[in-house]
Amino acid sequence: MLHVSELSKEYPTPRGPLRVLSDVSFDMKPGDAAAIMGPSGSGKSSLLYILGGLEPPSSGTVTLDGKNPFQLDANGLATFRNKEIGFVFQDHCLLPQCTVLENVLVPTLLKPDREDASRARALVERVGLADRIDHRPAALSGGERQRVAIARALIRSPRLLLCDEPTGNLDRAAAENVAAVLLDLHRLKNTILLVVTHSGALAERFPARFTLVDTRLQRS
Repeated sequence: MLHVSELSKEYPTPRGPLRVLSDVSFDMKPGDAAAIMGPSGSGKSSLLYILGGLEPPSSGTVTLDGKNPFQLDANGLATFRNKEIGFVFQDHCLLPQCTVLENVLVPTLLKPDREDASRARALVERVGLADRIDHRPAALSGGERQRVAIARALIRSPRLLLCDEPTGNLDRAAAENVAAVLLDLHRLKNTILLVVTHSGALAERFPARFTLVDTRLQRS
């Protein structure tokens, strides 16, 4: 269960604190999926980064299965993110010198497991790239790179999958393909899925939709 309670975020500026989130509260359970929309600069990415343990809130709490990542020490937080949270960003962030398979395996380097390679191969096949498994990112299309990023995000079987504009750099056909792969794997893995997007077409594919308006999260 993801539990978010009265979450707020402010950034210091020369003119005083800039608030981007105010009293955000919601719950999601395994199998739930939601899209978050809102204008640029509304705080969508900040919310995602807080939920992913990448930056702390100014106030409020976030717990995943009862654990508050911001109560952990630096090593504990890194381990928590690596095991419990998968990230997909607008830029695929693949390592150019590594193959598809090697890129998918990157999150396992912190704590390798003998089943990692077979799990990675299964994910690469699931996202439709079995015939590209030895290719490097330069040989892939934008949509293919993003499918590799999705496979990489799921290699540790995280409870929470966070996506920041996962189709933002793609044409319509590639975006539809990536969205289908993302939702298919979400259902297969029973994750909690949150996607920040400007795409109404992508948001419409989700059973729950939120909008950030004037620092507050509203159900659409």
